[in-house]
Amino acid sequence: MLNLPEKIPAPEIPWFLGWLNYWSAAAAQAIGFPDLARDAELLSRAWRTSSGGWVVQLTDAPLDLDNPAHLDALLRAYARFPEIGGRATP
Repeated sequence: MLNLPEKIPAPEIPWFLGWLNYWSAAAAQAIGFPDLARDAELLSRAWRTSSGGWVVQLTDAPLDLDNPAHLDALLRAYARFPEIGGRATP
């Protein structure tokens, strides 16, 4: 379960994942993105902003949770970033 925003340990940590995500440079650092060894798939659909943040698209098409491939992509992203939603154990 995702935690309420007030329970997330740092303000830069995203509250949840969406199809299209913007992570500031501070947010990306807080969640450990990018890790070239683990994030190749995400990096194929990501671009860096001029301010050092990242825009990350989870799937080629908008998320459709009835599509098993999309649900799998979302679950993999949550598994990769347990910090999102304050789910990581300290």
